[in-house]
Amino acid sequence: MTIFEPSKTPHHWHPSALAAGPFAGLQGGAVASLLTAEIEALAAARNWGTAIATSAWFLRPTPMAELRTQLSVVSEGGRVSVIDNTLWAVNEEAPCATVRVTLSRERAVEIPGFTDSVSEAADPERLPLRTVKAAHGRPWFMDAMEARAGEDTAWFRLNHPVIDRAGPLSCVLGPADWTHGISRPFQNVVADPNPNLTVQLFRQPLGGWLGIRPQTRWRPATGLGVGSGILLDVRGEIGRVSMSVVLVPFPKTVSVAAH
Repeated sequence: MTIFEPSKTPHHWHPSALAAGPFAGLQGGAVASLLTAEIEALAAARNWGTAIATSAWFLRPTPMAELRTQLSVVSEGGRVSVIDNTLWAVNEEAPCATVRVTLSRERAVEIPGFTDSVSEAADPERLPLRTVKAAHGRPWFMDAMEARAGEDTAWFRLNHPVIDRAGPLSCVLGPADWTHGISRPFQNVVADPNPNLTVQLFRQPLGGWLGIRPQTRWRPATGLGVGSGILLDVRGEIGRVSMSVVLVPFPKTVSVAAH
């Protein structure tokens, strides 16, 4: 089961229940994954290279409804290509989200004296399972992955593909979207959505596990924060993640305990 199923109309998609967020609408990480996966699926045919970075902006909530996307080439033809992809709910004029993906053709270079760092392989399956339920009590994006809790690193393994032919970067985005929530300074006091998400990879992940070593900072005086983290596979570092955070009081009708 894929998280998004293609419609009969090109660039139209039906989200499954696993794309849902914890409240109304879809999880931002699921949406960013879809938009990036579409670009990755076309990369080989268009000779764009490997997707190495994505910046996503979540412009408004994405409904659990049929969606349409539109790709736009910003730059292609050299070693680096830049492609945009934007998402709307069908029959809606205002976009819900957009991403800009950087792709590059990999090309080895020799640097005298440089050696790759080598670390002992991690084994996330030895760590305790981490289960988080959504406030609405229905299936949601977290149910699409296995989560394990380490001392300073959270591990995730996506068990359902975003779409057919989804590439490595799109598979990283979903788990990476949890970064700011893993290391909140306080739990269950405010909502803390991230209006954007940026992931950069300098190495393609090996295997299905993604580790996140997170940091989160809040400034209640401005209602703002920031989340960031080191991304890892079982062999070591592969990249970085960052996002802005907006602090919002919980609606009075929502029980804080549900979060």
